[in-house]
Amino acid sequence: MSEYCIADAAGLALAQTAAECADRMASAQEAIARDGAMILDRYGCPKAHPACVLERDSRTGLLAALKALNLDVEPARDGPGRPPGAGY
Repeated sequence: MSEYCIADAAGLALAQTAAECADRMASAQEAIARDGAMILDRYGCPKAHPACVLERDSRTGLLAALKALNLDVEPARDGPGRPPGAGY
């Protein structure tokens, strides 16, 4: 948050939302890794793991929160120009 100068109430709420989405996405990914992307339903037929939907929705929420925070751009810097050591 300090790297991107997030200090206002709305920014903090969006940062919290992004963190919650990231946590939820990680939990869904753990379940998918443990059980596989496909599971059997009660009739023995394969179907997508319910955590796949949770992972997708959490990723969408995370990306939306990051975009609302304008974090799809470079972090705030003291001066103009390219970062040092970028290799350009």
